[in-house]
Amino acid sequence: MDVKTAFLNGKLEEDVYMTQPEGFVTPEDARTVCKLQRSIYGLKQASRSWNLRFNEAIQEFGFIRNEDEPCVYKKFSGSIVSFLVLYVDDILIIGNDIPTLQSIKTWLSSCFSMKDLGEAAYILGVKTIEIDLDDS
Repeated sequence: MDVKTAFLNGKLEEDVYMTQPEGFVTPEDARTVCKLQRSIYGLKQASRSWNLRFNEAIQEFGFIRNEDEPCVYKKFSGSIVSFLVLYVDDILIIGNDIPTLQSIKTWLSSCFSMKDLGEAAYILGVKTIEIDLDDS
């Protein structure tokens, strides 16, 4: 899954002001600045505010953040296991129950504008394969 315009989802924890964008300045308001309501690309705190917003949202769905690797989340429900890996604005969802994975995708899409990239063929340059443990 790919989060569209991920950094724009971040909430600012402090007041941030910027000069007016070129083309939007009128002569009578030339000295006016803009107070940002949300994070935007280019802010030094943009990636952190996005990560905090994502963490807040995914924990609402019952995922637990891994203490040793904070971009990895896990969720257990009986015999159903789901993992979620966040890399900037890309999300890898792994689990042993397809309907659960679909519900995670649906829920994430209700929180953020997302694009489903389909099944992962490569992860960090490593080719993925599917193994059916029930056939052995």
